[in-house]
Amino acid sequence: MGALIIWLALLGPLWALFTHLSPAAVSSSLRASGALAPLVVSVEAGVVTLAVLVGVGTPLGYLLARERLPFPRVWETGLLVMLLMPPLVVGLLLVFMVGPLTPIGRGLSALHLSATNTLLALVVAEIYEAAPYYVLGAQAAFAAVDPRLEQQAALLGDRPRRTMLRVTLPLAGPGLATALATGWARAIGAFGAVIIVAYHPYGLPMQIWTTLNEVGLSAALPFALLLLVVALPVPVIAYGWSRHARG
Repeated sequence: MGALIIWLALLGPLWALFTHLSPAAVSSSLRASGALAPLVVSVEAGVVTLAVLVGVGTPLGYLLARERLPFPRVWETGLLVMLLMPPLVVGLLLVFMVGPLTPIGRGLSALHLSATNTLLALVVAEIYEAAPYYVLGAQAAFAAVDPRLEQQAALLGDRPRRTMLRVTLPLAGPGLATALATGWARAIGAFGAVIIVAYHPYGLPMQIWTTLNEVGLSAALPFALLLLVVALPVPVIAYGWSRHARG
């Protein structure tokens, strides 16, 4: 009974959302001119962020799991520091790292790019908020794979790339799916760092914030629902597949 009460309490915010939201209000808000533009921005930035996480974070997670990097505990500590750092602080420090007056910012400017108030800035902010979750999740997924299986595949003549594709990745797949889902949820819902470095263009979290401040709480609820519709399916599907794959 106590577990049921806790479960219902945790789902309380969802219950509050659906009890204070009517289909007419959702339709009216989302059919307004430009109402879906933040959705497009969020999906674009989220997909690019996810591609970066997979391309860069997966090898890093593997190297950490196999302790093939010098001073592995230092690498892990750095990831934990970024994981625990308040997102607002991350955003503030990103301004001093990639802002227009920094060496990186001036280099980007020479390429006609900017890491503040652009889609690129949104992607950068999302990467910094989501990367620690994905890399540490990927590390755990690869650590769960017995290295002896990789060694046996190598003894049978498989090259490292073939071993990775046929042995390591399939076995680590459920854990990687969970890490990817967590990274997606963190990226698509990123707000703390985003409000500092990428106030424009509006993604869904920023749209919720500005609507809340300019119009009111009720007007922000349809965009909150839209964010949930975008953010939650990937984690739910990944969790279900992971449970099924693990038997």
